[in-house]
Amino acid sequence: MNIQKGTQFMGMDSTYEESKIVVFGIPFDGTTSYRPGTRFGPQHVRAESEGIEMYSPYFDMDLEDYKIHDSGDLFFPLGRVEKVLEIIEEYTDSLMSHKKIPLMIGGEHLVTLPVVKSVFKKHKDLKIIHFDAHADVRDDYMGNELSHATVIRRISDFIYPKNIYQFGIRSGERAEFQWSKSNTNFNPFSLEGVKKIKDEIGDCPVYLTIDLDVLDPSVFPGTGTPEPGGVSYNELLKALISVSELNIVGADMVELSPHYDNSGLSTAVACKTLRELSFAILK
Repeated sequence: MNIQKGTQFMGMDSTYEESKIVVFGIPFDGTTSYRPGTRFGPQHVRAESEGIEMYSPYFDMDLEDYKIHDSGDLFFPLGRVEKVLEIIEEYTDSLMSHKKIPLMIGGEHLVTLPVVKSVFKKHKDLKIIHFDAHADVRDDYMGNELSHATVIRRISDFIYPKNIYQFGIRSGERAEFQWSKSNTNFNPFSLEGVKKIKDEIGDCPVYLTIDLDVLDPSVFPGTGTPEPGGVSYNELLKALISVSELNIVGADMVELSPHYDNSGLSTAVACKTLRELSFAILK
């Protein structure tokens, strides 16, 4: 497997063998429908991670106290979407065989699909928690069934749709909203319902996928498809604290396009989110 080694995320320098969580980057935005640039997300997050502390006062946890391995970015052939997805799935299969928890940095949202496929092979009762501005449940986008706009619909091809919990959705076609309302556990516009699902999910394994455009563009402008009306960063933190009570067996954070925010604010938000997401898994 081709891995591009570079700067590691601060505090995630434990060896592969000793680590419970393995972080890896997917620098791919081959199906982005509006503004490309998410391929630069993983390395920008790593490079800017020195600007945040390793200690989280929200979780009262410190990266120094845990074993996390940042393995670098996967390397892909250009222009071959199916091959890219195959490489991601094979790599995640390897992590799962070594009993690691995959924590992926995107990249566009389509790259969630092969990671979830791999995790589902081991956890057939897997639940999906999806934070996003967009429903991502189109059956195809401009004739393409593999797109960042179809990723949740493709996941529903093999995971029972009612096991998919969607939060923060505020954009999509009318048909997407109708489909999600009828098929998934659909909680649009906010993350408030997250704290209420613990009793329903119980100890079932959970995969958490965070499209960072769930945040309002005033907080997170550095993304390919910004949508006004999003959640605040404090609301996202509260949701992460709520999901930390669940059995998270895999997670990702996608859709940072750092070049659309020259202030660096969006990258800083992504760095802090990755830190808190790590603690939500470890809690």
